[in-house]
Amino acid sequence: MKKENNDNLIAQNKKARHDYFIKDTLEAGIALTGTEIKSVRARRVSLRDGYVQVYGGSAYLENVHISEYKQGNRYNHDPLRSRRLLLHKKEIARLVKAQSQRGIAIIPLKVYLKHGFAKVLIGVGQGKKEYDKRQTIKERDQKREIRRKYSI
Repeated sequence: MKKENNDNLIAQNKKARHDYFIKDTLEAGIALTGTEIKSVRARRVSLRDGYVQVYGGSAYLENVHISEYKQGNRYNHDPLRSRRLLLHKKEIARLVKAQSQRGIAIIPLKVYLKHGFAKVLIGVGQGKKEYDKRQTIKERDQKREIRRKYSI
């Protein structure tokens, strides 16, 4: 089993898999300015409250905080600005269809570098109820106990 290489992982939304059932994932590029990509490479990104909005035929990453670049002076960017996602028309159509359904959210899961470009892994997920979250925690603890018991 090949392990995933996390050397290029910049930020991860760990809360997303706890709060949503992730049905589908897409990889998208992000249109960034010069100071933004420098902040991304410095790992100054927070995905905590981020989401994806589709309007005007394009997908946008909203409410994702990319800190200002320290040496950016007056050319710095707004940390919470909307950032355009680079997707194909078919992928955008799929997101529009998902967005129109009730209870479905499109959320960023990871930001990473791939061949020098910033990419975001977005997930189409359905919100979990409180009892679903408890069930997930229970299953995770049971698996951990089984691994601990049989690894000795």
